[in-house]
Amino acid sequence: MAGTLVVISDSIGDVDTSDQLMIFEAYQKALIVNGENLKVADFINTRLATADIVATASNTFPLHGTSLFGATTSAAMVADYVTAADGSAYVYGYVTTSQPFLSTEVVTGTNPIDSTTISFTINAEPVAHPHWYDWEPYPGGTFGEMPEKAYLGCLYRGRAVLSGNPKFPHQWWMSRQANIWDWAFLATDALSPISGANSDAGELGDIVRCLIPCGDDYLVFGCASQVWLLRGDPAAGGTLDKLSGTTGIFGPLSWCWDSQRNLYFWGSQGIYRMSPEFGIENLTQDKLPDLIKDEGANPSTHRITLGFDQIRQGIVVSVVELDSGSNSCYWYDIRTGGFFPEVYPTQCGAYCQYYYNANAASLADLLIGCKDGYIRSFKDAATMDDTGSTETAIESRMFAGPALTARDADSRGRMKSLSITLGADTDSVDYEVYAEDTAEEVVDAILSSPLHTGTITGGNRTQTLRPRSRGAWMGILLRNDNDNETWSFEQAVAEIKAAGKI
Repeated sequence: MAGTLVVISDSIGDVDTSDQLMIFEAYQKALIVNGENLKVADFINTRLATADIVATASNTFPLHGTSLFGATTSAAMVADYVTAADGSAYVYGYVTTSQPFLSTEVVTGTNPIDSTTISFTINAEPVAHPHWYDWEPYPGGTFGEMPEKAYLGCLYRGRAVLSGNPKFPHQWWMSRQANIWDWAFLATDALSPISGANSDAGELGDIVRCLIPCGDDYLVFGCASQVWLLRGDPAAGGTLDKLSGTTGIFGPLSWCWDSQRNLYFWGSQGIYRMSPEFGIENLTQDKLPDLIKDEGANPSTHRITLGFDQIRQGIVVSVVELDSGSNSCYWYDIRTGGFFPEVYPTQCGAYCQYYYNANAASLADLLIGCKDGYIRSFKDAATMDDTGSTETAIESRMFAGPALTARDADSRGRMKSLSITLGADTDSVDYEVYAEDTAEEVVDAILSSPLHTGTITGGNRTQTLRPRSRGAWMGILLRNDNDNETWSFEQAVAEIKAAGKI
């Protein structure tokens, strides 16, 4: 039901949340990749139980895609997965009729590949979804082996893709197309399972850190110091090409797409954008040249996530310390090209981001999975941050400057008056005025050494101040950190007179 969360009880304690964990969707299932814990949360199939999946020597177990029928009812299902090739087993399949199976019914069918006969007896009430079970190759010994560990996963061209095995960090594996249970890499047809070890595309030349599919068109491999692109299907002529040898991608969630198929990611020297034509540009090399050094994020202690906000047309970039939730974030406005620093309460440290494109426009929004377990979204009308049982005031500030006040850097200017225009419905705003002989000194003085401070009351659109200041460079800081208040700013006009040489 919309708006309802249900706990899959069997999943509790069955994964290691202290280790890296990823989830991706495939065939109405959530596939969980958690090191040696590879799991399936199944939201489509019905489960049938039997004490013996092969009751007689003339029978066999149902293969993936086999149609099964109730012997005494009109119930029918398409087999998706079975847990054993002999003896006691569960059969998971999609029921295609309104008539349900009975708890003591005989189920029959014929495997389409080899025409072998299927017949088994249900020994328990059929169980509707959701289900939780191990993600393993189809039983029977002919469907290969999955990697013993994986930390990365995605769906690409109908294939489940795995990577991130610590023993083989350069390697990738893909299941059979349209069959996430088949990992027999010796098959030779165009739909067969395939890996970097047995494909013409080959394995990568760097440690894989993230998998980024773009529909069925191509798959980006983000590595520690390189970016690779897989075009097409590796079992049917696909090619693997290096896009960049100078930057990698930080982690498995350090990227997002916008609505124009531009890829944004946190790379080795800043935040990058890759165009649909595969051109890669560094968006922060001029605006935030020391971003990587200043943040000092480490993949073992930090998580960096990016999320595209369709409503507000921008990218939320979050750098969060996993243990504490302390964070340093940026809003990149796609329309203006500007970066705006943000910090959220530690409870709201973003561990993941996902744009929920709901059918109802009122429910569509960028969802933030937070450190304290809450899922949050941005609300334009909210005047406080939600921190669980309490709310926290939003501290906002805007700095204008440093601005040269004279005809050249060897002269000083004197501010005689300052007129500030706020929005019509704004609350009060505190102001600070800075004046120094160099731009660097103005920046260093912010928040510590203002020449003048005061408060502009709300309600009046324009207020004229007399903060007499003298210097070659000046700046103005506006701020508000009061509970349940908002403010807006239109313009500031200063009257400056020449004040001689420095």
